[in-house]
Amino acid sequence: MKALLLHPGPGRLLRFISTAGAGLILSFMSPLYGQDDYAAARESMVKYQIEAEGVTHRATLAAMRKVPRHLFVPADLKSHAYRDMPLPIGYDQTISQPYMVAYMTQAIKPVPGMKVLEIGTGSGYQAAVLAEIVDSVFTIEIVEPLGKQSATLLKRMGYTNINVRIGDGFAGWPEHGPYDAIIVTAAAEEIPPPLIAQLKEGGSIVIPLGRPGSVQTLVKATKIKGRLERKSLLPVRFVPFVRD
Repeated sequence: MKALLLHPGPGRLLRFISTAGAGLILSFMSPLYGQDDYAAARESMVKYQIEAEGVTHRATLAAMRKVPRHLFVPADLKSHAYRDMPLPIGYDQTISQPYMVAYMTQAIKPVPGMKVLEIGTGSGYQAAVLAEIVDSVFTIEIVEPLGKQSATLLKRMGYTNINVRIGDGFAGWPEHGPYDAIIVTAAAEEIPPPLIAQLKEGGSIVIPLGRPGSVQTLVKATKIKGRLERKSLLPVRFVPFVRD
């Protein structure tokens, strides 16, 4: 189960969506959008799933409108690419629901000139959204075939400011640090010390914290005078932080 959001938006029930749950929902729902109307689908996604749920950061909204999410999902799921749910992408992984991607992006307050580290490349979608805003993205994926697949896709799409590395994200990517912000897309019980060390003074890390299999808390931790000041954001459920 990946990027499960347990956040109630206006007029909505709690979202309890897993990979299996998403498959069940898909089996009962007909495609919402035509295959040739992706731009309109993205606009609808942003308006009704993201803006309506409280995301206001203009650059994040613009990136969500621009990045073609349907290119990051399997061909047989393209008609579902702009629904507010995670979708399976192979290797027991999923692409997070659009709201979660937008929310985590907004949380780091991205602006041009920033250098961001992402732990957990997955489909590459979050990296692409970040790359539309910041100067450079360094992203690490532990599942080798998935990391290679995402790196190929991002290169083909023309993203020259995204660097993909295959490996254990616990140690970060110190050669390119320090980073203005770090986004982690897997749950850990504590923030890995190497990531804290690679975070710039005044920078923030957004990470789900909690035990595997339980409800976790999405936390934003900002480095102030070498120490982290933490703020709890949302109850979520992510897969555990996997190490080699």
